[in-house]
Amino acid sequence: MVKELQVQGVFAENTYFYIDEHTRSGFLIDPGAQAGLIYEVIQRNGWHIEKILLTHGHFDHLGAAGLLREKLVAPVYVYPDDAKYLTDPRLNLSAGSGYPITVPHYEEFSDGEIIRLKANSRFYLKVIHTPGHTPGSVIFYSPDEHVAFVGDTLYQGGPGLTHFPGGDPVALRRSIGTLLSLPADTVLLSGHSGPILVSDL
Repeated sequence: MVKELQVQGVFAENTYFYIDEHTRSGFLIDPGAQAGLIYEVIQRNGWHIEKILLTHGHFDHLGAAGLLREKLVAPVYVYPDDAKYLTDPRLNLSAGSGYPITVPHYEEFSDGEIIRLKANSRFYLKVIHTPGHTPGSVIFYSPDEHVAFVGDTLYQGGPGLTHFPGGDPVALRRSIGTLLSLPADTVLLSGHSGPILVSDL
């Protein structure tokens, strides 16, 4: 089960819950802001969040991660190439917002890693490295649900931005090719737009 919650910090951003309906456990993806609201939704639905997963290290995707890590007792995960973004407000862009954000405690995942739910090992997401927007941008792909959480790699209007520190337009073009290699019926869930169908790219 996929649930979307738009949160509002400096920017509006789509936070996602990927929940196993049988166990009510799951993953929280890109909690960008409004930790209290996100926590309320989790509590109201009786969900247990096992892991907090970040598609990349920009502050509008991790602004609530530190507080929710404590409240949910759930580790935060990021790709190694973006780990330094979590502790550097200049890299994660929060320094310019007037509210510097850091997430000093985190774990790392690897390209191709299968992140399984402890409550149900058949419920999982695959990590696919898609650099370009940032060096450590990833998508989380669920072949069972035919969805991929793509962060800022792609929006409805086109590819993600590359003018921030660590951005690479050549790498992003390759990453868009990675998205195109997913099954045509895969729904791409973006951080700042509505869903995109692979067959429409």
